[in-house]
Amino acid sequence: MYLVTGITGHVGGATARHLLQMGRQVRALVRNQARAAAWKDKGVDLVQGEWEDASALAQALSGVEGAYLMMPPNIAPSPDFREAKALIASYRKALAQAPPPKLVALSSMGSEKTSGLGLITGTHLFEKGLADLPFPVAFLRAGGFYENSLSALQAAQSGTFPTFSSPTSRQTPMVATEDIGAEVAKLLTTQWTGKRVIELGSMVSPDELAAALGQVLGREVKAQAVPRDAWAKTLEHMGFPRGSTSAYEEMVEGINSGWIGFGVEGAERVEGATSARQFFAAANAAN
Repeated sequence: MYLVTGITGHVGGATARHLLQMGRQVRALVRNQARAAAWKDKGVDLVQGEWEDASALAQALSGVEGAYLMMPPNIAPSPDFREAKALIASYRKALAQAPPPKLVALSSMGSEKTSGLGLITGTHLFEKGLADLPFPVAFLRAGGFYENSLSALQAAQSGTFPTFSSPTSRQTPMVATEDIGAEVAKLLTTQWTGKRVIELGSMVSPDELAAALGQVLGREVKAQAVPRDAWAKTLEHMGFPRGSTSAYEEMVEGINSGWIGFGVEGAERVEGATSARQFFAAANAAN
């Protein structure tokens, strides 16, 4: 039995699918059982509870062979990241009550840094909070998700791939969430000791993403960097709460400057199995 958090999301769902395909049993801690009903139909053991409820999480951890934990997405965190800190405290309490034989924690590139991270500050705190656990822990530092580029599909129909990355020729780590789920399942079902850091993703530039989109759509598509002074307004148009874009902007600035990325000493490197073209082809076919 393996515990998976975030099963109704991209990475948690991919992790559960891969574990089930391996013939393993899966348990999930869910806030809304109705939303996760399809997983129950697949044989997943659903435990009702909030992630912030250490007692519920400890119950879900009881008797598992391994667990996968993540930080829920928060595009507009408080300036002091109190939401992340509260969840990490809950995780620590539950893990002390019901320590699993091994733990895989979803992190992000750049999480080894202590400043200039923006949204990635949450996973930095996550790694820091779990660093002294007395059982094997793997921090899976993923690159940017290909899924975050899906909003550009519509714009690409007119030949433009808008991006906050600049210059558009600069490669940064990216990965499909399906590949993250596959790696989590692999880690959970193999034996290892101590602390591990895995950098997961492949180096891709916006220009290469635009070219892949063009191949899928059968037309020329060019990457176009959003001007720096238009970031906030563009993000608000995309759904960010007004006046709450600073953490995202700081993160992008860190990536654009090279402050955030791969290549940390001692980290293992795993390439993503899904190419940009494969990802966009599947996404376009699903529309």
